[in-house]
Amino acid sequence: MLVQDTLYRKIKQQVGQAIGDFGLIEAGDRIAVAVSGGKDSYTLLHILDALRRRAPVRYELVAVNVDAGFPGYRQETLAAHLEEHGFAYHLETTDCYRIIEEKRRPGSSYCAFCARLRRGVLYTVADRLGCNKLALGHHLDDFIETLLLNQFYVGTLKAMSPKLLADNGRHTVIRPLVYVAEADISEFAKRHAFPIIGCACPVSGEGDRQRQRMKRLVRDLSTEIPHLRSSLLHAMANVQPRHLLDRRIACREVPQGDES
Repeated sequence: MLVQDTLYRKIKQQVGQAIGDFGLIEAGDRIAVAVSGGKDSYTLLHILDALRRRAPVRYELVAVNVDAGFPGYRQETLAAHLEEHGFAYHLETTDCYRIIEEKRRPGSSYCAFCARLRRGVLYTVADRLGCNKLALGHHLDDFIETLLLNQFYVGTLKAMSPKLLADNGRHTVIRPLVYVAEADISEFAKRHAFPIIGCACPVSGEGDRQRQRMKRLVRDLSTEIPHLRSSLLHAMANVQPRHLLDRRIACREVPQGDES
């Protein structure tokens, strides 16, 4: 049972707002919730279930875990937690580890390749379970860091979408934690003693150096600009394309007086 304190109510309200703002959940949805055993996915699953119990529309949740095959991954710990709290769930065991070791190109991102494989498995399992939506645990800080990563390292203005039709055209990916800060999730997971398990990846901590750098940058700037995170989040919802350099837009005629 979740402790219904101020933090619980805050996160629940933020997730509820995201669902309403972006139409993330609709009547009759059967949602596969990707649960890795980390703080984010535990929080997502528990909050969606709490909202489901009093939602004006009926929807179903199925927790889905993908074991990539890394030695030492403690899937049984996650399974015990899901059993204890009465969640419907499915555990999928794969040979992603072997595929990564055999097929990854030298110099390419280990984490990116693994993420693509896992996402493909999640879509396959969602099909098998009759789920039309896939819920992922990306939070506010993930959105911001992805925005900065794409600007600094890729040269594009792109972050994440809270609701996105998958490439297969059959599933909708939703990210209900878009308004929830990572610090709040960390505290929430700590208060509820979620049994956190690592992915057991052999390069864990090495493949996300760029993201960790963005995380430090945001943290450092936030000491000078307290509202930095909310400002960046609002920026993603307040795009003004005519004031950017995209030639597909810039070549169109701009009425006099519109430039500032």
